[in-house]
Amino acid sequence: MSAHTENAGHGAHHPAHDDHGHHGHDDGASHGSLKEYTIGFVLSVILTAIPFWLVMGKVFDKSSTTALVVLGFAAVQIVVHMIYFLHMNTRSEGGWSMLALIFTLVLVVITLSGSLWVMFHMNANMMPMSVHEMKNMP
Repeated sequence: MSAHTENAGHGAHHPAHDDHGHHGHDDGASHGSLKEYTIGFVLSVILTAIPFWLVMGKVFDKSSTTALVVLGFAAVQIVVHMIYFLHMNTRSEGGWSMLALIFTLVLVVITLSGSLWVMFHMNANMMPMSVHEMKNMP
């Protein structure tokens, strides 16, 4: 006799399992619906098309302004992908996925800023000397 029929015979149904053998607990992880995937896709297309137009149409006079705006759109698109495609939120996996994301972002910021700092200083300190400086060397 299976465990399901034994429980049914006693009038008790174990709440941790449904009739298909799946666990009934909810860990907060969401699985996307077609509507959520469509919203994510449309937002991604818009967040790609606008920077493309900004660059190709030379909307801003300064390229640094264009670069900052494109980076802003890239940051927003990262958030859209995390929410609509990776289904990350503060409730999934008891908050551990968000904590792991924050830790990863901190490491990425430290690594990138440290690398840029080192490269800038190496460039400033290791530049080739001019002919005048070479003549004055001991």
